Amino acid sequence: MATKVPPRVANILMTALKSGVVPRVGLEYITVGRRQEIEAILRDIDLIGEGGASFRFIVGKYGSGKSFLLQTVRNYATARGFAVVDADLSPERRFAGTKGQGLATYKELIRNLSVKAKPDGGALPLILERWIAGIQTAVKAETGAEGEAFDRLVEQRIYAVAGSLEGMVNGFEFARAVALYWRAYREDDGALKSNVLRWFRGEYPTRTEARRDLGIHFIVNDETWYDFLKLFAAFLTEAGYRGLLVLIDELVNLYKIPNAVTRANNYEKILTMYNDVLQGKAEHIGFLLGGTPQCVEDRYRGIFSYEALRSRLSQGHFATEEFKDLSAPIIPLKMLSQEEMYILVEKLRDIHAGLYGYAPTLGREELLTFLTVEYNRVGADTHITPREIIRDFIELVNILHQNPGATVAGVLGSNSFTLSKGGLSEEELHQEFQEFEV
Repeated sequence: MATKVPPRVANILMTALKSGVVPRVGLEYITVGRRQEIEAILRDIDLIGEGGASFRFIVGKYGSGKSFLLQTVRNYATARGFAVVDADLSPERRFAGTKGQGLATYKELIRNLSVKAKPDGGALPLILERWIAGIQTAVKAETGAEGEAFDRLVEQRIYAVAGSLEGMVNGFEFARAVALYWRAYREDDGALKSNVLRWFRGEYPTRTEARRDLGIHFIVNDETWYDFLKLFAAFLTEAGYRGLLVLIDELVNLYKIPNAVTRANNYEKILTMYNDVLQGKAEHIGFLLGGTPQCVEDRYRGIFSYEALRSRLSQGHFATEEFKDLSAPIIPLKMLSQEEMYILVEKLRDIHAGLYGYAPTLGREELLTFLTVEYNRVGADTHITPREIIRDFIELVNILHQNPGATVAGVLGSNSFTLSKGGLSEEELHQEFQEFEV
């Protein structure tokens, strides 16, 4: 029996997938395949929760499911007590730049800070408030203190956490900001709270302004934003979370940088972070970076054009398409198999029917006919992606629902197509599924 999908979630899924974008909710209802890849990432997440660190690249063609996998991992991590930050790179957001592009990436990451109680981003105020409230509750339960004695005991614990951060790079300033937020919380000073949050988010343009408002002589910048992510990981762990997961997609925007020196600076920043994480200098933090094969493997413009990264990330002599090493820094994504795509379109059929309140009318034969058409379009043997198939399928069920007299054969027949070279006939594709049990 199909799992009931809440109407709000079903609507988000249908709208986002039809538009070719990855929804941020409901992915658990449509996840298929990727078992080995997901298991490898989940092992990394367990390691992060135990105090370790990880750094991985998710590499696949456009539409192969990179972003989908990253968002699935994001939802899994927040549900299990991790904090997650995510951002897509763009011409304005990079790892390094001369116009604040590294800082812009940091700002986007912190803006999208998510936890289980606030999965859609913007969780920083909630995290700070809950942390302080949790300390107050614990002090009250353990000591029964009241008044000034209670405030003093709470403050001691706040400063104990702040003090544990001071030994890290830029930790003294971070600790001072934590203490200032406690003061603003205790005194119900909304302006001070707002200023501290601005500082955490990297929104102060100059040190002068930060010193004037907070007495802090330091701000996040292009050079230090990675150190601040490590500080957040340490603080979040003290605040009761299992660690921090950092998801960065669209590495192709580094590949597109026209200036070779600027590209190299970005790759050098990745190398610095990669070395730092894998040498054990970071704790409770993990990085997942998504990109296409070209933007990683191209020897002239891609990540592999930076020799120090290529030598670290290239697969060894024994890993092959058949025998993948999923503990390697790069996790390659293959396209979903035909069987997995069948399961996916079946799930989408049921979600669509549930959303619009009708009994599913597309049976096995109709679904196979649809997949036959998709897999035999010109160029499908090399360029078909799950994204394209999903968009076409949602369009198909929309048309059938909006036109009660229409049939699958009629709709598909109105879109003429030519068999791709080496494509499967309908009979051959049916044979592929003959022994496949749904």
